[in-house]
Amino acid sequence: MHISSQTPEPPETPLAALLLDQDGVIARRQVIELGLGRADLQRLVRRRELVRVHTGVYVDHTGPLTWAQRARAAVLACAPSALGLTSALRSHEGPGTRRDDSGPVHVLIHRDRHLAAPGGVVLHRVVDLDERVQWNAQLPRDRLEPAVIDIALAGADRMSRLAVLSDAVQSRRTTARRLRDEVERRSRVADRPWLIAVLEDIEAGSCSVLEHGYLVRVERAHGLTGGRRQVRDRVASGAIYRDVEYTCRDGSALVVELDGRLHHDSAGARDRDLDRDLLSAVDGRRTVRLGWGQVYARQCRTAAVLARLLGTPMARCPSCPDSPGGV
Repeated sequence: MHISSQTPEPPETPLAALLLDQDGVIARRQVIELGLGRADLQRLVRRRELVRVHTGVYVDHTGPLTWAQRARAAVLACAPSALGLTSALRSHEGPGTRRDDSGPVHVLIHRDRHLAAPGGVVLHRVVDLDERVQWNAQLPRDRLEPAVIDIALAGADRMSRLAVLSDAVQSRRTTARRLRDEVERRSRVADRPWLIAVLEDIEAGSCSVLEHGYLVRVERAHGLTGGRRQVRDRVASGAIYRDVEYTCRDGSALVVELDGRLHHDSAGARDRDLDRDLLSAVDGRRTVRLGWGQVYARQCRTAAVLARLLGTPMARCPSCPDSPGGV
């Protein structure tokens, strides 16, 4: 079968070229800048060649809009503006993201503007719009670090905030240090000391909500010191990472793996973890695998068992049985 090597024909008009470049979305002011009059625009709308999305913003078809089209329409309707919060993060992740695209589009505008939000758009007013926005991106958007911090601050509680920060670092699109710099850059941040402390923990290797909960609720609260995090080891199949590794009083090694997966976890992932535990046993390392219940519901009992395995004393936290204020 012969496949033509000819390049696609270029758009016939500047209007068609701009629509192609902007996902089929265009603003009234852009149409006028191309030299078309208001009568021309009205004719295109009457013929359904352009369909109104927001006041002064149109799309070149009559069907449902893609997320990219909704995002561009929102930014054009609120210009000068940029994608913010989860919409900015969605833009940074690109077309392969698994995020739910059904929610509203979040848009940043300058704090001094008085603008009603178009339908399906949530406006966020910021002081430093020009400094933090990537205006030269394919679609103007907030930088990744400010967007992540804004999403975290919007979380309902500390656990949801921690999940946002951990996910951002684990995705390898940013680092805990850059996120901490963003927190420190802002003059007003709710819960600043806690945010900075959490980001320092993530930078030190506490890479998930469960791992951070173990660090704070089990290890630190009960004086189980000396754990090394994200320990890299080479095996025949490649590199593996162990969540926390301790040296016991008798010189042996104890590995603690934090297993935060729920019932929907894949059999393949579970099988890989069992292989990792088996390899640890070959090397003389005992492996203890902990989940949400051991860390968040029974942390004192978990610490007591680990202290026995380590052969070291355990400090009592206020919640430990038989301690003042304990249960």
